[in-house]
Amino acid sequence: MSRGALKIATIGGGSSYTPELIEGYIKRKDELPIKEIWLVDIEAGKEKLEIVGEMAKRMVKAAGLDWEVHLTLDRRAALKDADFVSTQFRVGLLEARVKDERIPLSHGVLGQETNGAGGMFKAFRTIPIILGIIKDMEELCPDAWLVNFTNPAGMVTEAAIKHGGWKKTVGLCNVPIGHRKQAAEKLGVPEEDLFFKFAGINHFHWHRVWDKEGKERTQELIDMIYGPQEEQESHLKNIWDAPYHYEQIKDLGMLPCGYHRYYYIEDEMLKHSIDEFKEGKTRAQVVKETETRLFELYKDPKLDYKPKELEQRGGTHYSDAACEMIASIYNDKRTDMVVSTENNGTITDLPYDCVVEVSGPVTSHGHEPYNWGAFPSPARGIIQNMKAMEETVIRAAIDGDYGAALHAFTINPLVPGGTMARTLLDELLVAHKDHLPNFADDIARIEKDQPETVAYVTELMKSN
Repeated sequence: MSRGALKIATIGGGSSYTPELIEGYIKRKDELPIKEIWLVDIEAGKEKLEIVGEMAKRMVKAAGLDWEVHLTLDRRAALKDADFVSTQFRVGLLEARVKDERIPLSHGVLGQETNGAGGMFKAFRTIPIILGIIKDMEELCPDAWLVNFTNPAGMVTEAAIKHGGWKKTVGLCNVPIGHRKQAAEKLGVPEEDLFFKFAGINHFHWHRVWDKEGKERTQELIDMIYGPQEEQESHLKNIWDAPYHYEQIKDLGMLPCGYHRYYYIEDEMLKHSIDEFKEGKTRAQVVKETETRLFELYKDPKLDYKPKELEQRGGTHYSDAACEMIASIYNDKRTDMVVSTENNGTITDLPYDCVVEVSGPVTSHGHEPYNWGAFPSPARGIIQNMKAMEETVIRAAIDGDYGAALHAFTINPLVPGGTMARTLLDELLVAHKDHLPNFADDIARIEKDQPETVAYVTELMKSN
């Protein structure tokens, strides 16, 4: 990595989150000697890239900076001699997310985009792409850091580190940021006066909190957030804030991630998702509408700042976290962040070489997680199951292995096993055939032997 004139490449540069990314760099203009920012996308995302890219140029100009902002569909040009590469892409665009959610929900099964059947299929589509990016990086920018916030972030990051061999990879998520802010607000103290320890895997972690006097405040926060008399409000825009069962969280002794709702109160969350599906208002469909409005705003030639409406996308703070990650690595700032990184014994209940999501300072050589140790048995059992599911998903994605994919569906707690698991797997394979070359033979077999599956998927997506 050069010590000046930084080149930063963003894959998925046409994302609606890009203005937040540019804002984050501008805020850190005195920490990062940026010369070039390259925003790269694919042909299908060209229009959005041009819209958001022109806005990025306006933002840089309004800040009085002489950074070069390049827009390209040539990934290799963007990667050439890059110092940092951030990834925020969605294979198949939002239409793929619609399929991920609607097909399972049509059977009364959760299709959530990172945790359920939809999340596994997002991994099947994404992991081969991230490994392809790494092959390009080996040739074009062998010293670059890869900062991933493409979901499912934990699985994508594990694939990059463990299977792609790119050790200089960190995965980011905005969920812990919201939990930190929530704790500070509830306790009425500045966030920097609290010490947090997060541990788990992406969208499936827990945390504990201490104050500056060394007193643990976790149980107090459980009472304040999840107590019987409390109005439980999620800080996550993209998750329905159904109330947790206080007694369960109290017994756990740790603060749960917002996504634990899908497991701890699965029936309520599933019912709500099915109701949304019947009304034609799945989260993917709502996000599509929000994104359409955002890009209309971005077209305004006078708009040279991040609009407040972007916060409604659900991923707010993602991009700012990426910028802080880059600044902390470049300047050895040792910012305390929650990162998907190699376990290396941090969580004793999980494999040494897997990727976990944990707290720790970010140094010039990467993330140094705080030791967590073991989980209490209620958390240990379910997280070991979830990690086994993730490992199986990654193997299926890389090898195009139908048996491994079916096994992953069977392991996932949100997908019924048996015939339903196979039905969902087959329908989603057909629906995403254009983005699953590793599964081409199995998709051809399904199309030949199961015309009713093809007909069902075709008819369902007509009603989208």
